Amino acid sequence: MDFQRLIAAKRDGKRLRPQDWRWIAEAASGGLVPPYQLAALLMAVYLRGMDFSETYALTEAIAGSGERLTWPGVDRPLVDKHSTGGVGDKLSLVVVPLLAACGVAVPKLSGRGLGHTGGTLDKLAAIPGYRAELSPEELRRILTRTGCFIAGHSRRIAPADAVLYHLRDVTATVDSIPLVTASIVGKKLAAGADTFVIDVKTGRGALFASQPRALRLARWIKRASEKAGKTCVCVVSEMGAPLGRRVGNALEVEEALAVLAGEDVPEVRELSLELAAQGLKAAGIAPGITAARELARRGLDDGSAREVFEQMIAAQGGDLDAFAKRKRSTAYSAELKAPRDGWLRRLDALVVGRAAGLAGAGRTLTDDEVDPEAGVEIIAKPGSRLTKGDPILVVHASEEDKLRAALKELSGGITIGEEPPAPRPLIRKILS
Repeated sequence: MDFQRLIAAKRDGKRLRPQDWRWIAEAASGGLVPPYQLAALLMAVYLRGMDFSETYALTEAIAGSGERLTWPGVDRPLVDKHSTGGVGDKLSLVVVPLLAACGVAVPKLSGRGLGHTGGTLDKLAAIPGYRAELSPEELRRILTRTGCFIAGHSRRIAPADAVLYHLRDVTATVDSIPLVTASIVGKKLAAGADTFVIDVKTGRGALFASQPRALRLARWIKRASEKAGKTCVCVVSEMGAPLGRRVGNALEVEEALAVLAGEDVPEVRELSLELAAQGLKAAGIAPGITAARELARRGLDDGSAREVFEQMIAAQGGDLDAFAKRKRSTAYSAELKAPRDGWLRRLDALVVGRAAGLAGAGRTLTDDEVDPEAGVEIIAKPGSRLTKGDPILVVHASEEDKLRAALKELSGGITIGEEPPAPRPLIRKILS
């Protein structure tokens, strides 16, 4: 097939046929066209868009580009959780084992960081020995044994998305509603769950800053999932400020472990419980949302979710003891302090995400290595009363130049005023 013709068609705003999208997925996964042609197609889609029928065709093509996993030996409801990405969003590390501890099976395929947002696999890669690329046979054994896994794409599972995902990250085509929908739902279909719980972020630190665009994305994800015969709940949640108090791969693993140990980390525990409850209700494990929330709360507080997380990490080769005893590679740290007295009115999640990337936690090229220890610790959250000189943020980096770049970025991300900010609800809308 003439790939240049497909690029030109999308450049001119024309619709492509389902068979065209199947060929595109095959070409991406099989290396049949060079990356620059795929990048050109992604940019054409980003600029000219796709209608829902095209989006669903790409979704099915991504799911069908490799094996579609089935789980004949699993006798629990199958639930998958996903987030559209945010700053400090380590919720999958809590929600996945929590759902499994409450009686469902969670076959989760995740990705690495996109743009300024952190990736679940990058976080887990901070754990020594952790393996994300597993064969379907290994995934079946792990799911049967532990009730959950968090793995990546592979040459056998949604391989087209692995290629397109990385290209989107470095071609400024991340925040396209059709491409995000096809990527998320395509992976979910390949993973073989029956129920999807999707956390759609909105606000400055999200891929879609405006709530109307985030709601549109949620509706498209729900529509594509249901067209495929799946149950889907979308929770639209706030991402104006970073989630929790740690941004960066190893830092976020530490915070997730703290929540799994019972610590009440701001926003992380609340949203984790809500997402888990929505999944339990949708899967029929609990008769209503109140009972589902109580079931999730017990699973977190009695230590069973932490136990499942430890089992999952061990089954995927990870060593949490070595993680706890590791020597940090970030030799340079510095505080950003309050320049005057007042209330912290704004802590811009987008700026914090960019700063974490500059410190070494993110990528600018597909083959860039991330520094697992780099990142930003948040000392003061919006609404905190500050005195001049109080620390607001701490930056960790392995190089002095990276530290300076991150601090410079952060200086434009805070606002201190005479009045506290108005509270913003953590959950904006639920589409169930």
